[in-house]
Amino acid sequence: MSTDVTDIYMNMCPIMPVVALDKAEDAAPLAAALVEGGVKIIEVTLRTEAAVDAMKAIAKDVPEMALGAGTVCNMDQLKMVEDLGCKFAISPGLTENLAKNMHTVGIPLLPGVSSASDIMRGLDYGLERFKLFPASNVGGVGMLKALGGPFPQIRFCPTGGINLDNAPEYLALKNVSCVGASFLAPKDMINDHDWAGITERAKKAASL
Repeated sequence: MSTDVTDIYMNMCPIMPVVALDKAEDAAPLAAALVEGGVKIIEVTLRTEAAVDAMKAIAKDVPEMALGAGTVCNMDQLKMVEDLGCKFAISPGLTENLAKNMHTVGIPLLPGVSSASDIMRGLDYGLERFKLFPASNVGGVGMLKALGGPFPQIRFCPTGGINLDNAPEYLALKNVSCVGASFLAPKDMINDHDWAGITERAKKAASL
């Protein structure tokens, strides 16, 4: 999958909401609330039993949402989320199997990296777009500034430890296209069905 296609999703919104849904019935209302606030992209992680049904619901009921699958760790999962209607996938790391075979599916994969060696391994397979994870634990803004020297062609979506206060600092970096964060749709707001509150957070995120 070309870098151009990956860039489409990385440049859709400064902040990509990352959610782990415990109830599939919350998926479509959540997606609709984000879209209403101007955020038309979401990463639903494969960390809960409800994740698959949640993805199905968003793909069916909120087709204008660019649905991404997170925590994709192998080719079987990558093929599955494509079949579920996901437009892209994100992995916490990059295995040799994923690097060799990710181009055999019809959706782009944004692989996770946490070091210069990880990036060099990805470059060997023609990759130039990565998720820095877990961003705050591996150096955050300082790490990204340092990586910009040897890897000027690389663009990142840092995820992990991103909040409303530090997101602008990340987004100001030339090698950051967007950030992934859970604060747009935290679990307590989802459990309370505070869709109006999530819409307001989405409006703020879309304006960054």
